[in-house]
Amino acid sequence: MSNSKTHILVFPYPAQGHMLPLLDLTHQLALQTTLTITIIITPKNLPILNPLLTTHPNTIQTLILPFPSHPKIPSGVENVRELGIKGNYPFINALSNLQNPIIQWFQTHLNPPVVLISDFFLGWTHQLATRLNIPRIAFYSSGAFLTAVMNLCWRNPLLFQSQEVVQLSDIHGMPSFKRDHLPSLFRRYIESDPESEFVKESFISNAESWGFVINTFRALEGSYLDDIQAQFGKRRVFAVGPLGYNRVGADTEDRPEVLRWLDRWDEEGSVLYVCFGSQKLLKREQMEALAFGLERSGTQFVWVVKVPSTEEQIEEGYGLVPDGFEDRVSGRGFVVKGWAPQVAILGHRVVGGFLSHCGWNSVLEAVVAGVGILGWPMEADQFVNARLLVEDMGIAVRVCEGADSVPDPDELGRVISGVMSGDSPQKRRAKLMKEEAVMAVSKNGASSKELDELVNALQQLRVKEGSQ
Repeated sequence: MSNSKTHILVFPYPAQGHMLPLLDLTHQLALQTTLTITIIITPKNLPILNPLLTTHPNTIQTLILPFPSHPKIPSGVENVRELGIKGNYPFINALSNLQNPIIQWFQTHLNPPVVLISDFFLGWTHQLATRLNIPRIAFYSSGAFLTAVMNLCWRNPLLFQSQEVVQLSDIHGMPSFKRDHLPSLFRRYIESDPESEFVKESFISNAESWGFVINTFRALEGSYLDDIQAQFGKRRVFAVGPLGYNRVGADTEDRPEVLRWLDRWDEEGSVLYVCFGSQKLLKREQMEALAFGLERSGTQFVWVVKVPSTEEQIEEGYGLVPDGFEDRVSGRGFVVKGWAPQVAILGHRVVGGFLSHCGWNSVLEAVVAGVGILGWPMEADQFVNARLLVEDMGIAVRVCEGADSVPDPDELGRVISGVMSGDSPQKRRAKLMKEEAVMAVSKNGASSKELDELVNALQQLRVKEGSQ
């Protein structure tokens, strides 16, 4: 690596929804000729970096470290998707054991990094950066609203856990949430449990970071960005989203069958896309209710079904499409089992709606595509995101709530039909928000300017480092 370039150390959290946006940011930074980047990664997560490393072979290097063992993480597991959200506490704790190898690498490097950018689930890296005597920037793969909520919750976890309904009076609009709708990670906290206490301290440490980069944009979450700025004081907040607008490696050479199926339709915005992310496996009753709701809606649709991975899940009917369903909807419905090119599907001219769990990456992909959202929040940040989309933005309706809840098929069919038919209010609002998103990342847009300011700030850190 050239010693004339500003060296940045990037540390992603090994979960799909966290890694992709930080790698999108890394791509944007790698386009700058004045920066050079090292990404901390464990061996089994290395393939996720391939598109980025191929695109920037001279700018991006890797620091490959073995994944630390942990009693609650099976040997060979290195990504949270293999354990689900229950794996977050063990993962956060396990990864903290990489501190010493990182310090050893840093101390022997000819051109050591001048700043660390790390995921907000890795708040303990603030202490690492302090030991390295470099600033740490916290990267939030989630939205500003969720960030503001998390900041308040972790400051007084027992208070918020003790209330059936939590009123957040310090946040714009004074939102209230059922306790069960607060972020899953926070609700798992157990006082005096060593793993829980470490996670709590890790999240509190985020507030001490030198700066904050958030995957959102002002037109979507301006008021909540103001709340965060108030929470973080004089430290700098950079809203640079939506990241992944032109994701590296998103293009596929062969046009998948599902896209060829969509090509057959003429009416713009007439097809509903149904998908619940990479982790959520629906149980038999939910699969049946969803299938019957889609059938009764009369709407064209693409339904991505997560496939069960264990014998037990198969026996209990998880992810099982009801017998005869595909025959009955033949011609107007397309079922994909396993992975699907979500960004390409949402961006197709005939897709006008998205039945989603409201995970933040899916939210931003829907916003960029300008499609209305039918929200079924289940866990993690999804209830907070759904509130933003329904109450604040008007681009979504709720169709169900909760990981174990089962929607009424008739009601679900009516709501789908209402949102998808013609020019519904949700579709109209979504198209307006798409324009705002495109504007934000355009050359003189708000997010582009903040990205430029971030790059300038990183280069200034190099200057300060050199003058010490």
